[in-house]
Amino acid sequence: MCGNQGYMDAVRGYLQQAEWDETAIREESFISTLDDQGNAKKTTPLLPAIQIPSGICPIEHDSFDVGLISSVKDEAFAFLKQCYIERGLSTVFLPRWEEVQASIDETGTYEQTFDELAYGAKIAWRNSNRCLGRNFWQTLNVRDLRHLETESEMFQAILEHIKLGTNNGDLRANISIFKPDGRKIWNDQYFRYAGYRQPDGTILGDPGNVELTDQALKLGWTRGARTRFDYLPLIIQLPNKDPHWIEIPPKLIMEVPLFHPRYQWFEELELKWYGLPAVSNMVLDLGGIQYTAAPFNGFYMSTEIGARNFSDTYRYNMLPTIAKRIGLDCSQNMTLWKDLALIELNIAVLHSYKQRGVRIVDHHTLTDSFMSFAENEHRCGRPVQADREYILPPISASTTPVFTNNFDGNRKLKPNYFYQSDPWDTAIINSGCPFSYAHN
Repeated sequence: MCGNQGYMDAVRGYLQQAEWDETAIREESFISTLDDQGNAKKTTPLLPAIQIPSGICPIEHDSFDVGLISSVKDEAFAFLKQCYIERGLSTVFLPRWEEVQASIDETGTYEQTFDELAYGAKIAWRNSNRCLGRNFWQTLNVRDLRHLETESEMFQAILEHIKLGTNNGDLRANISIFKPDGRKIWNDQYFRYAGYRQPDGTILGDPGNVELTDQALKLGWTRGARTRFDYLPLIIQLPNKDPHWIEIPPKLIMEVPLFHPRYQWFEELELKWYGLPAVSNMVLDLGGIQYTAAPFNGFYMSTEIGARNFSDTYRYNMLPTIAKRIGLDCSQNMTLWKDLALIELNIAVLHSYKQRGVRIVDHHTLTDSFMSFAENEHRCGRPVQADREYILPPISASTTPVFTNNFDGNRKLKPNYFYQSDPWDTAIINSGCPFSYAHN
């Protein structure tokens, strides 16, 4: 196959459904030198390769979206060298590389050991340009679930992940890594509130989840009395299979009703959020192998909930309501009513999570932690790559230590976690022509 990624994803899905063997499918990508208007693109000068101690040169990627593996052998070599030398096991590297090289030559791939998988998942967190919580990368608990086959087995493992990650409110970072055969979890997080399209064009619930809600409804999921906070089912898709949905038992979801330490009326807003943020749709790109189902959790920075989920105009958009209840003058921007309401909402989030006994951190504490991470990395001779748009907190950014720091750039190093396209954009359910999907 040769074409753009959307085309190749669609054709691959069609061939897999036709039960073609993976070894019979080869992909070749092309990159146009012209822009959308047909004009020649400006060339970007090549940057020198990044090198970290012991002569390790990590593989770089050009996007935050997952891409094709250009050379399994090259990526495996770079990762294994880093994996063993960083851990003080340089004498193990060459014998292990000979095994891996022989496997790649024979089969086109190889199987990573648990130690390689575990350390690679941690490096991927350490390399995550958009994550402020990287100071905790070494604490990640890695669950090797590559032996599981069915949706039912995956679902039971996910329920166990929820228990381990929630830890009675003292959240612990976990990752569950499933077989790298193209299986996917459609949800971007384990827990998401539905967004229902209403006849008048409005959205009941979370507008950020309208498309996922549409897909769940198409697959047969239903709700009786719909509310603003209905949990969507988990949707799992195995290779060459139709997706299936399963509901997470409510008793496993630690939910936090929001209230304010000073404003008693705040409870009347009936706002709530879940305690465990578990990202479930990113690809762990590790040493020439891509794990398309590798859900992981950390813990919330309060602004993710207070300054984004509840405040963004395209999400729950609660600032006008809160400002009016406080009694602020909303007639013009210069009264700073949005800023005042935003702070009070974030105070409510922090207060509620603390009272509920659920781990959360404020943006000042977490940015201080990130600076400690950067200092540690520099002491180890490793550059710190950071995407400022995501590293800067959405409120009071100028009061945090990351505001005046560009760190060492924003280059994407592997291992890493990358975004993949929404599965319903490329999924072929009950057969069909791949070309119709490729051009949507």
